[in-house]
Amino acid sequence: MRTMFVAGNWKMNLNHADGTHLATHLAHHRASAAASHVEIAVIPPVIYLQAIHKVINGTHLKLGAQNCWYEKHGAFTGEISVQMLRECGVQYVLAGHSERRHICNEHDGLINKKVQAIIAEDLTAVLCVGETGDQRKAYKTVEVVGEQLAKGLAHVNKRAVEQDQLVIAYEPVWAIGTGVNAKPEEAQEVHVFIRQQLAKLFGNDDAANVRIVYGGSVKANNAYEILRQPDVDGALVGGASLIADEFLGIVDAAARARPLAL
Repeated sequence: MRTMFVAGNWKMNLNHADGTHLATHLAHHRASAAASHVEIAVIPPVIYLQAIHKVINGTHLKLGAQNCWYEKHGAFTGEISVQMLRECGVQYVLAGHSERRHICNEHDGLINKKVQAIIAEDLTAVLCVGETGDQRKAYKTVEVVGEQLAKGLAHVNKRAVEQDQLVIAYEPVWAIGTGVNAKPEEAQEVHVFIRQQLAKLFGNDDAANVRIVYGGSVKANNAYEILRQPDVDGALVGGASLIADEFLGIVDAAARARPLAL
């Protein structure tokens, strides 16, 4: 059974004091005793990674980074290498988040280089895919997501999948920060398609073990119905991750949606 994964992407929010306070609260409180089997990560701005790592080191929380560069070192002003992130205690790194794609104009080729660099350093890549509202209205969800997967995972080998170094995050762009989330059955439908594409790349057995999480206006009051879908393995949470009770409520929903097998 795939372990539920809930990650909070803080984006460009919170200052040092508020971030460490939130991390401290999360490190000492679980949503419920039943949620002990849910894997939880916080993904703060890069400037606070070391501070947050000090707070959560040795606890159940994992640390993630929002972005990286694919070269190990060099004249890349303003960029952060995967090696630097690893030294900060990072275990997960996002690649291809929709805001990086659509605001920063990152293309699939660049995203693929980042995915490969993350995996090469034995960290876990969280590849984000998803369609815009216009693309969905034009019935291009499958085409868009399929292309993002194929190009984003080019040259990624089965070993990385076997070692749990890959998570896919389906984040429909039209649902991010809008308060409108995909209906549970809509999320499940796309997650099934993603798993089918993974099977073509890595085989059925490995595809069955890859965690595919949903992102897009996930909150404590809507998380359970989405997370109880059989191919939804957690959530990549944006705004709700900045509020401790909201985020813990989503973790609790994940635990209830997929109870620990006895």
